[in-house]
Amino acid sequence: MSHLMDFSKMDRGQITVLGSGVCVLLSLHFTVQLLSQHLFYWKNPKEQKAILIIILMAPIYAADAFVGLLDIEGSKTFFTFLDSVKECYEALVIAKFLALLYSYLNISISKNIVPDEMKGREIHHSFPMTLFQPHTVRLDHKTLKLLKWWTWQFVIVRPVCSILMITLQLLGMYTTWVSWVFTIILNISVSLALYSLVLFYHVFAKELKPHNPLAKFVCIKGIVFFCFWQGVVLKILVALGIIKSNHFWLDVEHLEEAIQNVLICLEMVVFSVLQQYAYHVAPYSGDVEQKMRLKKHE
Repeated sequence: MSHLMDFSKMDRGQITVLGSGVCVLLSLHFTVQLLSQHLFYWKNPKEQKAILIIILMAPIYAADAFVGLLDIEGSKTFFTFLDSVKECYEALVIAKFLALLYSYLNISISKNIVPDEMKGREIHHSFPMTLFQPHTVRLDHKTLKLLKWWTWQFVIVRPVCSILMITLQLLGMYTTWVSWVFTIILNISVSLALYSLVLFYHVFAKELKPHNPLAKFVCIKGIVFFCFWQGVVLKILVALGIIKSNHFWLDVEHLEEAIQNVLICLEMVVFSVLQQYAYHVAPYSGDVEQKMRLKKHE
């Protein structure tokens, strides 16, 4: 009864932090569950290492948001650091997702391995890429190498920008126009990386179909886009005065960061559940289950 009394005495802010903490634990639970299944059926290290890095994205985002919620009155530099952690991991996930697709298709850029039946396929670029590339190109080793670099440039650009942004903020030189320059650079960089993934998926849609790539891609893209666009919407709502501090228990300067962090904690539970379907262990456990059935019959 005393525990119930303690809970009833908590204000809405404390209940929100508690609820967000429960969400972080739930997303961690579902992820660890899936992770342990892959470790149990460790059949294809190359593919499964990439899968483990990808599925850890949800709890890392949730934990990162929760830390921001605990120290909601932290400096702008602190929030930039938290955003950088998320986005640098996102860059790694995008690169690992491409590596996973390469593994499914038995393609190796470094070893110059491209199956003959895949060579010569047409790749159709859309605007604005047609300003820099021909509208139609033929698939070969050079084209695949270009797609790989379009993805990997974000893995390099994101951490470099993060270090520069944090350094400039600490030096007090992070002005509004500098912030906009970084925003434009990062948006172009992530858009190019995601464009190359979509292009790759369209070219090899037939071969990738058994591996359920769309669900896998939606999990990654969903996390990235939810976090980015709801952040933009919240900034606009706060700027327009639609969301005000006195409307919420979060009576703080960085109101949009607080709401964004709460939403991320909630959403990552959903994505960690979706990942159980998208990155299911079944393709790797099939042989083991088959052997067990055969033993039973014997």
